[in-house]
This record gives sequence, structure tokens and C-alpha cells, in this order.
Amino acid sequence: MAKTIIVSNRLPISLRHRNGRFEFKPSAGGLATGLGSIYKSGENIWIGWPGNTVEDPEQRAEIILELHDLKMAPVFLSKEDVEQFYEGFSNETLWPAFHYFTQYMVYNPEHWEAYVRVNQKFCDAILKKADPDDTIWVHDYQLLLLPQMLREVLPDATIAFFQHIPFPSYEIIRMIPWRKQLLEGVCGADLIGFHTYDDMRHFLSAVGRITGLSSESGYIQAENRIINVDSFPMGIDYDKFAKQAKSKKTQNIVREFRNQILDQKLILTIDRLDYSKGIPQRLHAFNQLLAEHKELHGKVSMIMIVVPSRDKVQSYKELKEEIDLLVGRINSDYSTLNWVPVHYFYRSFPFEELSAFYNLADIALVTPLRDGMNLVCKEYVASRTNQNGVLILSEMAGASKELQDAILVNPNDQQGVVDAIYQALTMKPAEQKDRITSLQSTVKKYDIFQWVKVFMDRIEHVKEKQAELTSKDVDTKVINEIDKAFKKAERPILFLDYDGTLTGFVANPQDAKPDAELKAIIKGLSQKAEVVLISGRDKDTLGTWFKGFQIDMIAEHGVWVKRKSNRAEWELYADVDDSWKEDIRNVMEYYVLRTPGAFIEEKHHSLVWHYRKVESGLGDLRMRELFSHLKYMARGHNLQVLEGNMVLEIKRPDINKGRAATALMKGQEFDFILAIGDDWTDEDTFKAMPKNAYTIRVGYAYTQANYNIKSFRQVRNLLGKLIQ
Repeated sequence: MAKTIIVSNRLPISLRHRNGRFEFKPSAGGLATGLGSIYKSGENIWIGWPGNTVEDPEQRAEIILELHDLKMAPVFLSKEDVEQFYEGFSNETLWPAFHYFTQYMVYNPEHWEAYVRVNQKFCDAILKKADPDDTIWVHDYQLLLLPQMLREVLPDATIAFFQHIPFPSYEIIRMIPWRKQLLEGVCGADLIGFHTYDDMRHFLSAVGRITGLSSESGYIQAENRIINVDSFPMGIDYDKFAKQAKSKKTQNIVREFRNQILDQKLILTIDRLDYSKGIPQRLHAFNQLLAEHKELHGKVSMIMIVVPSRDKVQSYKELKEEIDLLVGRINSDYSTLNWVPVHYFYRSFPFEELSAFYNLADIALVTPLRDGMNLVCKEYVASRTNQNGVLILSEMAGASKELQDAILVNPNDQQGVVDAIYQALTMKPAEQKDRITSLQSTVKKYDIFQWVKVFMDRIEHVKEKQAELTSKDVDTKVINEIDKAFKKAERPILFLDYDGTLTGFVANPQDAKPDAELKAIIKGLSQKAEVVLISGRDKDTLGTWFKGFQIDMIAEHGVWVKRKSNRAEWELYADVDDSWKEDIRNVMEYYVLRTPGAFIEEKHHSLVWHYRKVESGLGDLRMRELFSHLKYMARGHNLQVLEGNMVLEIKRPDINKGRAATALMKGQEFDFILAIGDDWTDEDTFKAMPKNAYTIRVGYAYTQANYNIKSFRQVRNLLGKLIQ
């Protein structure tokens, strides 16, 4: 029976060495809670690093046995692995890059080698547990290479990936020397998830511009499958926080704190020590608030909790020193015998005390400079069981896309943050209730369990879509069927598109001339069947490239035809008026001037706007603009605008490959018909073919064809078999 394997850098436990032996401490994190219903059931399992280095083989064996009972399997890392893979590449290259702090990025080839090595360790550990039909859900930026590593060994496995931190814009990701390998690694997954649409959009842009893979409506078109990319905003265990807030233990702690601070207004901030959290900026804003509003002295305090993290790293050490200095300065400037402006805690707190802080705080000030989601704000909202309190939230946190009833601020706008705090301090109870009630409704509805369910449901949906496409795949059985029918036929005919079907795409269309292998295939086919080369290419190019071949050729999507019996002359299939060209050419030239790398190809009865050499992203944008412009003009001239592979062509609607193919077969009987093409212009050919024809589209897209085939290489293999 198929199982689900959860994979993350860390297991949902901490491995501690005490009194000569190892102890396990369960994680209380939201991810562990949400995924508990998955990995704890059936044969499912969670694979990851246990959080400590273990070199002794006997201790490793003991840990493996104990974790097995907890439905977990460890990936053991050496101290060097942790230093170079985790502390190094993951946190000195990827973390600052993905959070837009490029000044902290380190480009160390040894760190990269360790990253590859450790991802392979994870892959090896998974392969010991995985079966071909399992679902493998990989988590976060430390394991970007893992999906493709798994795909190479388990091509039929269901693989999903979710990134919990932001994904940066193309301008940032391109700075990483190993960007292409990282993106190709993630694209080994069937489903790729992010917290927000912005992250999803940045990822698709980077994939298109760096790997060349195209995408449409959140689906990446890989060579042999489609990959879905979508946003899944993560939630929390709402009921856990709401229930804890009402517990006797938490309420006792609340009363104890409240007796100490009396009726002061409290502002709560909770962060891990990190430069992405905007802690110094927040302190500067609080300092300005106290300077501008002296009436607040003695009436408002900040509880600032900073959880220790990587404080031996120089940049984090300097950040800690800056925070200490700012807190000391504020408290020395404003403190009295009865009032301390900032209550600063550099440590973590147990859940009961954390819940008490959420209960006590009149305001939660959550202002990261960049954050994938940020669950602190959701935890605060869930804990406000009295329907009061105000959430101030950074626009740069992923949660801001959902929590629109918070006071949203730009953390870089110090005055804006000051004004937001003052607005929150003076907000009427009725408005507080309206806002917090709305926020609670959102957070409760989209909790961690709903997040897991939606993601798992989407995995199934993607696999169904993939199955729908691959059910038409040209496999060995289909190849043998076509080969048998071809060799049995007395009068076979083949309609073959050229670009993308018989040869790959190149930046310069004139460089796509047939190579020796293709010439041999065409020559061999022409000795056994009627071969029709049916292309959007101009007649002069086709005539030059295939001069002397015993084949029929249809050029410009059906405008011209050249019969093998008439080697010298091209016949005009469609007598058309070309007076429209001047107006259309002027528009196309305008877009050429606006789009470096674009150019116009003029055929006898069509115009083609090429953008294969244009920067990815810009080419798509300009193509859409031009498409809209030409579509409007086409109505007045009775023209058709066709979108091909990195081209936009405009011509008469009554000129298409299907009509030309039908005309060529008119009055003739063929007992075998094969038509192969790769884009929307070939759909006319497929539609025109009789029901008994074999029709094949190159690439995995929805099509009128009977079958899909992976690439032009597989097309050549198929055609090569026919002439054996």
C-alpha cells in the first residue's frame, strides 16, 4: 500500500545528549502538529536530521530503533555537514538571498558541494524507505535539490515541495552561481507550494528566465510532465491557542504579571534573533513614539522576546549587540522608579507563559523586514478570546495578504510605524472587537489542518491531470502498433511539422537546418511512404533545405505547396490579398523597437513576430501586448492571429495546415496516415485528419491529437523505427 513520506531538514524532535545518553524532546511547532495526522498513521514516516551529531555506530543504531517507534527515520550529519551545508550554504547563501539581504550572502564552492552532498544523503535515506508509488513531501530551502534527485530514481513517485520562507525576485536569485541547479532541483516535484502568490510569481519568473521552461496559469511545462505551482498560506492550530488562553495555568500567570504592571498598555514583540525580523527598526520606532508622546510615559511598555539563534555568527552577534544597546539606551533615557519602557527577554518561553503574554498584550507589533508567513501574528489573534487587542503587521510578512483587518505598515517607514502604534493605543473597544473578530474568523477557517488538507488534495489533483496527459503517451506499445500498421500499409502518408517536431528550437531560426540524421530519416521515409513536410516556414527556406528530396512540402501554413512530381515549381494554394501587410508591419515594427532581440519575418502571405532572443518575461509581456493589438486589427482585415513557439503570426483564417493537408489528400486513398506537430498551428492538421489516422503532438499539452510524445528526439526515434 502506498505511503506518505514527510521530509524536512529537522525531525519534529530535538535530540539531546544527557548523562551519557541521548534523549528525545518533541517539537511543539505548528508544522509538527499539522503533519502529525499524516506521518503518525499507517506506514507513513517522517525523515530528517535529529538535530545533533552522532558518530558512534552503536548509538546511531539505538537512535534508529527508538525513532522507528515514533514513525521517524534519521539522516545523520557530521559536524562538517552541519557547518558547511546548514550553517554555510543554507544560512549564509540561501537565507540572506531569499530574504533580500544580499549584503550577507556568501558564495563558497565548498559550501555548495556540501549542500549537494547532504541533499544526496537525504535522497539515499528516502530511497531505503520509499516505494515507487509513494507520496514524498519535501519541506523548505535546505532541500531544494532533493525533488530532482528523487525523480531520477523514482520517476513515477508523487513528489511535492513546500517552501516556508520567501522566494525572491529574479534579480536576486540570478546572483547565486548555482541558481540553475537549484531551480531544476525543485522542478523535480509534481507540486511546488509557497505561502503567497508573490512568491509563486517570482518562482515562475525565475524558472522561465533561468531554465527556459515555460509556464501558463501556474503550470510549468516540463519535457515529460506538467508541474503545478501554487500558493498555500500556512495556518496554526487555532483551537490549541484559544483553549490555552482560557486555561487556569495561563490565567494565573496573566494575573501575576498584571499585578506587577497594573494598568499599563502592553506592546508585545516575539522574534527569533535574525536580521530579517526588523528588531532594531522596531525599537527605533518605539523610541520615537516615546519622544513624540510624553503623555504615554509610564502608561505603555514593550515586552520584547528575542529567541536566541546563531549568535556566534558575526552578523548575528552584531545584531544582538545593536539590540542590547538600543534597549539599554531607551530604558536609560525614559525609565523611572515605577516604569521600565522595554522588558527585554533574550530566551524562549514555555507555551503556557507565551500564551499569557498573548493574553496580556494590548498590541502585537509584528514588523519583519521580510518573512515567508509569520505565525506569531496568527497565534496572537487566536489567543484574544476576549475579542480585544490590536495587531500591527508588516506588509512584508506573508500573513499580511490574509490578515487585512490588522493595521498594516511598511517596516521601513519609521513614522508610519509610530503612527500605527499610536492608532492602536487609542483605538476604541468597538473597533478593536470588529477587527479582531474578523481576523479570528480568517485564522480559524484556514488553520494548519486545513492547510495540510488543501495541499494533499492538490497533490492528488495534479497527479490526475498528469495521468490525463500521460494516458495519451506514445509508449512502447503505441510505437509497436504504429510500426506494425505502417509496415502493413500499401499506401501510407506522413504529415510532419518541422520546428519543434523534427528539430529543436534555436535562437536564430535559420540555424535550425536539418542535420545528417534527420536527412537520413526523411530520405528513408520517402522511399516507403508519401511524406509531406507541412510547416510555417517560408517556401524558399524549405526549398533550399530539402532540395532533391522526394517529398511534398507545404509552406507558410498552407499558402504554398510543392509536389515531389514538380521539383521546380511552388504552387500557390491560396490566392490572397496582401494589402493588409503594411498596416500590420508598422505595428509589429513598433513592438520590435520596444523589445530588444525581437524581429519580424515576412513570408509571402503572413507576418511573423519572433521573440525567442528576447529576455524571458519581457518577451511574454510584449507578445501579450502585441497579441491584443493585432487581435483588434485582425477583425477589420479578416485575419487570424496565431501564437506559436516563441512566435506570433498573423495571416488569413482560411489559410491553415488542416485545409492544405485535406486538399493534398483529396481524391486519393491512403491506408495509413500519421500526422505529427508541436503547437497550436498543428491542431488544424489534427482536426482535419480522418478518425483512423495516428495524430501526435510533441510535448504535454491539451490537444486534438490522439497521442503526446515527449520531444523531437522521441519523434526521430519513432520515425527511425519505421524505416528499419
